[in-house]
Amino acid sequence: MRKISILIILLCVSIVNSQTTDIDSLALQLAFQNEDSLKVDTSLKLIKSLYKIKDYDRASKYIIESEKLSNAINHKKGIAEITYYKALIYDEKGDYINAINGYTKSKMLFNDLKDALTIAKINNSIGLLEIKRGNYARGLRFSLNAIKELEQRNLKLDLKHAYVSLAKTYYSINAYDKAITFYLKAADVQEEINDTKGLNTSNYKLAELYSQNNEHRKAIQYYEKVLNNVVSKNDSVRGRVLPKLGGEYLKFNELDKATKYLIKGYNINRRTKDQEGLLSALNNLGDLNIRENRKSTAEKQLIEAGNIAKNIGNKEELLKFYRLMKTLDSTKKRFDKAFVWQRQYYDLYNTLKKDKAENMATFDINQTEVIPLDDNFKKPPVDIIAQEKTLRKNTLENNKQVHKLKLIIYSLLSAFILVSIFLILIYLKRNNHLKHTEALQKINTKITLQNESYVEQTKYLENANNVKDKLFSIVSHDLKDSLSSINGLIDLVKDGTLSKEEFDNLIPELSENANNASLLVFNLLNWSKSQMHSLDPKPSLFSIQDVFEDKVKLIEPRMESKGITLIDDSLRDTVYADRSMFEIIIQNLLANALKFSKNGDTVTISNHISNGNCVISIKDTGIGISEQNVDKLFNNDSFSTSGTNNEKGTGLGLSICKELVELNNGKIWVKSTKSVGSTFYVELPKSK
Repeated sequence: MRKISILIILLCVSIVNSQTTDIDSLALQLAFQNEDSLKVDTSLKLIKSLYKIKDYDRASKYIIESEKLSNAINHKKGIAEITYYKALIYDEKGDYINAINGYTKSKMLFNDLKDALTIAKINNSIGLLEIKRGNYARGLRFSLNAIKELEQRNLKLDLKHAYVSLAKTYYSINAYDKAITFYLKAADVQEEINDTKGLNTSNYKLAELYSQNNEHRKAIQYYEKVLNNVVSKNDSVRGRVLPKLGGEYLKFNELDKATKYLIKGYNINRRTKDQEGLLSALNNLGDLNIRENRKSTAEKQLIEAGNIAKNIGNKEELLKFYRLMKTLDSTKKRFDKAFVWQRQYYDLYNTLKKDKAENMATFDINQTEVIPLDDNFKKPPVDIIAQEKTLRKNTLENNKQVHKLKLIIYSLLSAFILVSIFLILIYLKRNNHLKHTEALQKINTKITLQNESYVEQTKYLENANNVKDKLFSIVSHDLKDSLSSINGLIDLVKDGTLSKEEFDNLIPELSENANNASLLVFNLLNWSKSQMHSLDPKPSLFSIQDVFEDKVKLIEPRMESKGITLIDDSLRDTVYADRSMFEIIIQNLLANALKFSKNGDTVTISNHISNGNCVISIKDTGIGISEQNVDKLFNNDSFSTSGTNNEKGTGLGLSICKELVELNNGKIWVKSTKSVGSTFYVELPKSK
């Protein structure tokens, strides 16, 4: 590597020595020439060589002498070329007025000579100068006119400068598609002439442009081209490219590649203290760590990125910082902070959008299309001296106006500072008042929520108390009727007023009253347990047919006395539930079916499998339920109607059934038609 470096240095020294030798040779040749036209030609070669090595002072001396000689012998081509090179040197020294005047005059001279190529070069020089001054529309017109001729002659060096200048101009006015077009052309020429540094710059700009156009795969392609072309130790380039490349891989969620490039870029920029590169690396690392849920690390990196962005005035990265902080605080449930970041993001976003819109509004890309400039060549020469005097006079007047404006601006600035201080004091006072008000509002909100909770609890307790009062009223009445009937019958037996035959006839009624009282107490106990939340299911696997057999035996006497037929279509199957609760459910449903069936009706019990669960159905052909009463069946409010033999009830049975079914992860429903009958369904799981 060291040998290569030495060879490069020696080569550069030899090139410089070669150029110096050529200049000395031309100077010597000029000194011994007698013919004026040859002197002008040699002098022009000398001027071109000095301009090429940027020795503008020596070139200017030869220009002055050559200009006098060319005018004396009326050497038209010499006059034209000397005028052009004089304008080029004014351009390099930043003398805009003399440069433009020189370009204009030399263009008219070459127009008379019908030298289209040199006219194209002058147009390109004018275009570059105007673009550099910010006169984009005028500059682009001249450069675009020049390019056609330069492309026909394939003058690569001139084309390279023209393409790059046009690309920069379009980029600065946000015309990204046109900027891409000219950077691509510039890259092709730079590759042909082996301009590695220029090629890297063009590829880097293309990557940025493709990224802004959301063509991220192309952006990755061009960033990698830059990395492949730079010397491995060129940290200034790698420090800028690596974080950008890592950010592009983040767009595709390729986190491993993104991590590799971002860490490399971070280390290089931290070592070289490159704030721009470090800012890009920190923002993208923050994004990466948010995605990988390393929130604390992400927050530290983003806070540092935000400080750097504000210090160096990088608004695009600052906008990205606001967006990432909003995302971070949202994931951390800090929504108040996230809202502040979002507001700052949109404020800056709208400002940037407005700036771009204003920039585009002052510049119409369509104005830069190639328009013939031949009319400019036919105008008479400009009186340069008079124009210079006028310009100097205008400059002095402008300086006076500027001085007055400065005084006005300083006065306004002082007033603005005083007003700002006053407004800041008002803002701080108002902010304290708002904080105090906000604290009071929070306390009021808390009190309001507590009051609403108390009101809701009070309402719940009132409803529960009303249900209890209503329930015990019904229970006491029904239980009193059943027990009074039983007691009355017992008293008659004790007094001996009933014969054995009469007593035997009353036994079914006595049994019915006892059953009613038993079921009433049974349901009441289960309801009270459910209201106290003491029901705790203990599920197990058991046969439903065993339960059917036990419960059918209990109601067989009542079924026979009412003349009701039982049809058992059940299949051998098992459920996973609390057996005691299941027995209560079946007992209540069978009692209801019997209660609302009349002589000659049938009650059918069956079961089947649906979606892996066991579905039990108890169907009767009794009096059915009206549509408006179906919705009341499973409510907590007691709802009861008398049976076909005027049997009483509490209205608790189905409500208890619903609670018990749901405790066992099941569901219960009914289908009923008035005067046709009802079918109650219970669905329970078959396994844990």
